Amino acid sequence: MATLLYRLGRVAFRWRWFVTLLWVAVLGAVGFAAAKAPAAPDDGFTMPGIESQRAFDLLEQRFPGTAADGASARIVFVAPNGEKVTATENKAVIEKLVTEAADGSQVASVVDPFAAKSVSADASTAYSTVTFKVKADDLTGAAKTHLERAIDTARDAGLTVEVGGDALATQPAAGGSAEAIGIAIAAVVLLVTFGSLAAAGLPLLTAILGVGISMSAVLALGSAFGLSETTGTLATMLGLACGIDYALFVVSRYREEREKGHAPREAAGLAAGTAGSAVVFAGLTVVIALAGLSVVGIPMLTKMGLAAAGAVLLSVLISLTLVPAALGFWPNAVLSRRERKGRAKAGRSKANGENGGSRWARLVVRRPIPVLLLGVVGLGAMALPALNLQLGMPGDEAKSTATTERRAYDDLAKGFGPGFNGPLTIVVDAKKADDAKSAVATVSKDIAATDGVVSVSPARFNSAGDTAVFSVTPATSPTDEKTKRLVQTIRDERSDIESKASGASFEVTGTTALNIDVAQKVQGALIPYLALVVGLAIVLLLLVFRSLLVPLKAALGFLLSVLAALGAVVAVFQQGHGASLLGVEQTGPIMSLMPIFLVGIVFGLAMDYEVFLVSRMREAYVHGDGPGEAIVSGFRHSARVVVAAALIMMAVFSGFIGAGASMIKMIGFGLAIAVLFDAFVVRMAIVPAVLSLLGNKAWYLPSWLDRILPRMDVEGEALSRKVPAPAADTPTARLTPVP
Repeated sequence: MATLLYRLGRVAFRWRWFVTLLWVAVLGAVGFAAAKAPAAPDDGFTMPGIESQRAFDLLEQRFPGTAADGASARIVFVAPNGEKVTATENKAVIEKLVTEAADGSQVASVVDPFAAKSVSADASTAYSTVTFKVKADDLTGAAKTHLERAIDTARDAGLTVEVGGDALATQPAAGGSAEAIGIAIAAVVLLVTFGSLAAAGLPLLTAILGVGISMSAVLALGSAFGLSETTGTLATMLGLACGIDYALFVVSRYREEREKGHAPREAAGLAAGTAGSAVVFAGLTVVIALAGLSVVGIPMLTKMGLAAAGAVLLSVLISLTLVPAALGFWPNAVLSRRERKGRAKAGRSKANGENGGSRWARLVVRRPIPVLLLGVVGLGAMALPALNLQLGMPGDEAKSTATTERRAYDDLAKGFGPGFNGPLTIVVDAKKADDAKSAVATVSKDIAATDGVVSVSPARFNSAGDTAVFSVTPATSPTDEKTKRLVQTIRDERSDIESKASGASFEVTGTTALNIDVAQKVQGALIPYLALVVGLAIVLLLLVFRSLLVPLKAALGFLLSVLAALGAVVAVFQQGHGASLLGVEQTGPIMSLMPIFLVGIVFGLAMDYEVFLVSRMREAYVHGDGPGEAIVSGFRHSARVVVAAALIMMAVFSGFIGAGASMIKMIGFGLAIAVLFDAFVVRMAIVPAVLSLLGNKAWYLPSWLDRILPRMDVEGEALSRKVPAPAADTPTARLTPVP
């Protein structure tokens, strides 16, 4: 592996113009394809294999043309000063709004609250539902403006009017400046790390090129594979972070080889052969974690994972080819000012001496048990809130009280009860029933008698008369555990209810039931997913490090850091500790997909740091250092770069904390805190402490297994025999003309 990549690096350096123009041509071709490609269809969120999705599919099949996923606006009216909405003047205002709303373009129907009895028991609150023929994204500005004017007229008449639903939903800040913030912070970190504008700019330039190609590819293939811009969000995030980090390691190793006295082309080849080998295996672990998201069985998650995996693979290819080519253009500019001034011997002396990383490593090697206990106990304490993890999909209740959706939610809960905001939808298939109406009535009556049900709406039949749908209002809010138990109770009693309604069957759906089903499916998939990615990564790390204990230690360290990160997310977003500091106004359940996102992304990144840091330790050990000195040597060469890489990752992820949407905040915070825990606590403290305690046993591999496993030579042992080290008194070839 090292020899092959060494040759690739030398070739890329030598044919730098060709390699650079080739990548530019790829960007141009993919960009042109993206510009010409038709827009990807909006397939929406689907979740095969759950009851809520089956019921939704049945609704679309039996109620054609009703636009089950069409936009809707729930308009909530509250009478002023203790008045009633049924008062003559108030009633006239509401009926006028209903009439005006019905005349709007793209409107399918408007429900009169008085005809539908959508008035609270104390007559203080009423609501009307406006249903549109198209999805929210397809609503025209004219259609929205018409409804908004009607609402403003009602407000001017003295009523409090708030609007829920997705038709006029407030669009939160999506964190569009997140990438720019991350790039700016990354530039500062790189400049401080390298002390050279060229060295700082090169990783940024190559990473941006990779992200450009990745996103263009997503847009170009969007129509064929159903990829939307949302699909590329994860690809952008990881493509940028990994692209910068991988280029950072190659450039850092190039500078190190130049400092040893190697000529530019030779240094580029050695950087590709050593750091490039670590990049390959680190990238593969990330790809395994992302591609493994397909086992969850959520199409959207599968597409996002595969798109992000493609972006990471692209980052690896760019780091192995374009980065050495770029070094050919600026072989001396990427060196620090001290190196460019020719102080070679001082540089070599410093490289072989002490620095912050080696001093920290010596401290850990001298005191491994206290460091290990402090790290494990600290992360264990951070993980404790994860025991109270509650999954769900935050809705309007998680929005700011400054939004009309949140105020509408609160008004409905006050007027009709907490369960009114999360009704269950019951779909009854009476196609095989002798008397469809009688069968539906039986189902409705039995469900209405279930504990925890407040009311059941009249059933609505399709045109064929063989399928009915009605709503069930729970006594508790959508995110309450009692609502979850109610859904389970109704489903558990299904067989008894269906036996009474001979020939009819029913299923439970609606937003509340869908969120419950999604949470259960994700929880069920989490253990198989963990087993898959951890198992494959252990095999991969076994090949890299040729050790039994190092891969196991890496996996256990990851589990510790990801549980601590999940605990921090629960503490902030569910329990509310420090939530105001992040601008989180309302706590609630953790987004159902958050744990699987956190596990997949953080596992890949954690293995990145493991490979980069421990491969230098392995390299020193193979070349003759003792176990303790190998740890110190690994930190001497890698600690500063790993710290810079982690800070860059945290900068990219932290940029999303400033988003207006709670879910985006949650993802950004979770990933940033996970990188903090894994890089600085697990990899920089727990890993060297464990390796110090294990000593030579850390690198033990049974002889029979050693013979079976192929040799990857990540540490570049073959290169040390093939490429002679420069003589001790040979000046560094830092100003040698490049052929």
